[in-house]
Amino acid sequence: MTNENAENLINYIYYSGHSMPSTIQLSNEAKALLGSFGTKEDTYEDIVIRVCKLATKAQLGEFLLASDGTVSLAEARKMING
Repeated sequence: MTNENAENLINYIYYSGHSMPSTIQLSNEAKALLGSFGTKEDTYEDIVIRVCKLATKAQLGEFLLASDGTVSLAEARKMING
């Protein structure tokens, strides 16, 4: 690895660990809806993180409880026992 490549890698590692704030545009309706999930003490970032975590849990729950492609225990016993 050349010195230049090593320096680029070090710079990448350093800067990738430090996030820069982002700006997203929201309509007034979206802002009000988002605000309804928080309290006066919450920042919009707090609310977005909380909502994303809740959505992730909901998706996982739906995945784990999905019955697509499954059979009941009685059906499985019939398949095994013939």
